[in-house]
Amino acid sequence: MSLQIGIVGLPNVGKSTLFNALTRSHGAQVANYPFCTIDPNVGVVEVHDERLHQLARVSRSQKIVPAIVEFVDIAGIVKGASQGEGLGNKFLSHIRDVDAILQVLRVFDDENITHVDGKIDPKRDMEVINAELILADLETIEKRIGNAEKKGKAGDKLALIEFGLLTKLKDHLGKGNLASTLHVLDSEQPVLKELHLLTAKPFLYVLNVQEDQLASFDEKQYKALLHIPESIPILPISAKLEAEMVELSDEEGKEYLKSLGIEDTGLHRLIQTAFEVLGLQYYFTSGEKESRAWTIHKGWKAPQAAGVIHTDFEKGFIKADVVNWQDFVSYGGWAGAREKGKVRTEGKEYVMQEGDVVLFKFNV
Repeated sequence: MSLQIGIVGLPNVGKSTLFNALTRSHGAQVANYPFCTIDPNVGVVEVHDERLHQLARVSRSQKIVPAIVEFVDIAGIVKGASQGEGLGNKFLSHIRDVDAILQVLRVFDDENITHVDGKIDPKRDMEVINAELILADLETIEKRIGNAEKKGKAGDKLALIEFGLLTKLKDHLGKGNLASTLHVLDSEQPVLKELHLLTAKPFLYVLNVQEDQLASFDEKQYKALLHIPESIPILPISAKLEAEMVELSDEEGKEYLKSLGIEDTGLHRLIQTAFEVLGLQYYFTSGEKESRAWTIHKGWKAPQAAGVIHTDFEKGFIKADVVNWQDFVSYGGWAGAREKGKVRTEGKEYVMQEGDVVLFKFNV
């Protein structure tokens, strides 16, 4: 399974610059005017994980296959988009397909890059974007609430649950809140999922700052300023810096970050945060042919994890040999780890742990 993150924001806030830097490409056109991006650009990013490289060295793997994340650069949204303004609903529909929404807010000031509203104000920008997403969701709710009420009065129990949820959502969204911040009962979860609301998706906010703001960034201060709920993460990233890093070697990049008082790249921090928000993790397989990272949801059991490799693995699951990646490396691979008693045999009820190295046994 791959993770797809949609990048949204007002025009000229640095979305396409960030997209190009994250994907190490020039796939998204960058220019000083609105709607430079029309069709969404999609870029695939490999998730660098030093653990995978250590596993490959021990196994003498011919190939390394990392986990991947897809970034989708969606056209700039303007006020009135939900009513067809700017590039309108066509681009709101692109957001429905992604797993998470990454909203870029402009904090940096550059007289050569015109802001669509003429002034730098990340709080106003966030409110404009959120309002358009909320209005689109309210339209979805209005289309369904009458029918759900009618069926509920006729005795349809599922329709009653739907009507109750739609009523709560209408009130919650009407107050300017995201659907993701509403407490939803377990019985309502299937209905919420089926609605495909834009604001029910996990949100991440990226504040596009200047390079000299990164080291001293105060998360609490900006969360208070922007009224962002505690559950939604914000990340300071300099799209300009990330773009410059593309031209440097890994070693040069590390030295450059160090000189700025920064420990890690914005891309690495962003992917880590996205995995946490979406409740994802990955496990490894490692052998002479290849060492590979497989993305799964936290809490998945061994058969579900095996199904990511192939559906036959899940259907015919028998058991799994499991070892922690550190033990795998320390004892020289499967043979050494087994000799030291570090390999466990797990059954269908085993809950996968971050960093497991696994060898599945199955029968088709």
